[in-house]
Amino acid sequence: MIHLALVRRRRLARVRWCDLARAACAAALLAGCAQQPAAQTARPAGTHPWTIPGKLRIGIAGTLNTLDPILSTQQIEAFAQTFVLDPLIATDPAGRDVPVLAAEVPTLENGGISRDGLTITYHLRHGVKWHDGAPFTSRDVAFTVAAIMNPNTNVATRHGYDRIARVETPDAYTVVFRLKAPFAPAVHTFFAHSDAPYMIMPAHLLAKYHDLNRVPFNESPVGTGPFKIERWVRGDRIEYVRNPGYFLGKPRLQSIELRFVPDENTLVNQLRAHEIDWFAQATPRVYPQLKTIDGVDVRLVPFNGNDAIIINLSRLPLDDVRVRRAIGLAIDKGQLVRDATFGTTVAATEDLPPLLWAFDPRAGTSRRDLPRARALLDAAGWHAGVDGIRARNGKRLELGVAYRSDSATDRQRSVLIASMLREAGIEIALKGYTTALLYGAPGNGILADGKYDLGLQTWYAGSDPDDSTQLLCSELAPHGYNWSRYCSPEMDAAQKIALTNYDRPTRKRAYATIESLLARDAPFIYLWWPRQIEAVSTDLKNFRPNGIVESWNAWQFEI
Repeated sequence: MIHLALVRRRRLARVRWCDLARAACAAALLAGCAQQPAAQTARPAGTHPWTIPGKLRIGIAGTLNTLDPILSTQQIEAFAQTFVLDPLIATDPAGRDVPVLAAEVPTLENGGISRDGLTITYHLRHGVKWHDGAPFTSRDVAFTVAAIMNPNTNVATRHGYDRIARVETPDAYTVVFRLKAPFAPAVHTFFAHSDAPYMIMPAHLLAKYHDLNRVPFNESPVGTGPFKIERWVRGDRIEYVRNPGYFLGKPRLQSIELRFVPDENTLVNQLRAHEIDWFAQATPRVYPQLKTIDGVDVRLVPFNGNDAIIINLSRLPLDDVRVRRAIGLAIDKGQLVRDATFGTTVAATEDLPPLLWAFDPRAGTSRRDLPRARALLDAAGWHAGVDGIRARNGKRLELGVAYRSDSATDRQRSVLIASMLREAGIEIALKGYTTALLYGAPGNGILADGKYDLGLQTWYAGSDPDDSTQLLCSELAPHGYNWSRYCSPEMDAAQKIALTNYDRPTRKRAYATIESLLARDAPFIYLWWPRQIEAVSTDLKNFRPNGIVESWNAWQFEI
């Protein structure tokens, strides 16, 4: 999993879709896609007058620093790259695995995963070309793994890739990953839209460089994807043109314009004026306004992630599980969903959302129980004073809540949470920090450095339920992302089972144990499961966000 501010990033899943290399399957699966329309000069019937046929105009809040597929540290950068670069494995909206650059999804059944779990073999699709015409081969995969693992490369994380002992390329279309130990999330980690969704880079262009942190490729990457970058005007927009030789079929769009706008209100106005066709990744704050715009469909797309209160177990009295549980029971998650997110999210019971196969509906609760919260605090020796605030041995129960001051949602929910906890007798001091400071790396981060009591946290993840980076003892800060300082031998044992067994029923049982431990030990209070807000023109066809990558099938988009 990864923080909102980082890109370990987002964002694919399981089962088989179909081997697109087989003509019969492709014909059935991609019905309607085989005959591509000619470049449109007339307006299609049923479109609005503001629509420009063949051109998709996207607006998104923020800006980006790089287009390098392994150096990105922002969600917005990953989004911009999805039109240009392809994964080995993607996912469809039903959560089924889709081979893209891979010819098939490696499994135990087809021999792609060895019985001992130490070898993952990918057979690559033939006939794929980079945008400059060079063939895509196994050399590109091996080169990119080496680049990620190079200590001089400024990647956000090496999670998963650090499990690789070596990469073998027996021929141009076969890649063999030899693992140090079995790693069940491998197929949904290695060049998939996972929590570390690095895309493959062209070795023929980059192998000559010793420092990949500063190369022209980072400004204008050459990919295998359905669109090519024609121009990037920093701070303003990226212009894409279609790749007519795309191996999955000629893209239906002629071009895409991705606009970067710092203010969401401006984006709302642009969508209302139909100057853009898609407002991507909107926040709950503007949801009510988006719902009033004619000719726009506002989608709430469930995806793997959670918003939570992270609790610093290294601070008193938060080392007492009774206090942590009381905090959770004092929170009215339903009110937070209504008042802080305008109903765009779903009250959470655990960290894993229902869209994942590992979700356990019995794990936790989203209900508030204020009497029980007060009873737990009484049992822990914290008794209410005349002003309602609890104290023990003359010390008042006062805690700080760290939140993102540059997030309207965080500002709203922090106030609501403070009010709810005060009803339980806990005095709250609100402490706002910029996103960069709150989620900063060790030595420069409030959460990473443990300079907080309670923190408001947003995490995104991929299609695999792997949540180990937050929960293993070996991931304790400053060495990893276990910023709650939670360490449990029982949790480590359950995580080991979940991470080393490829058998899904075995993993599902392990995650049931993990979720029950989280409910028992309460290192986090899971508030809600987010839903991505996508406001799109009703003229945009084949927009089928999968909950991980909105543009996974951009080559099929049509307007």
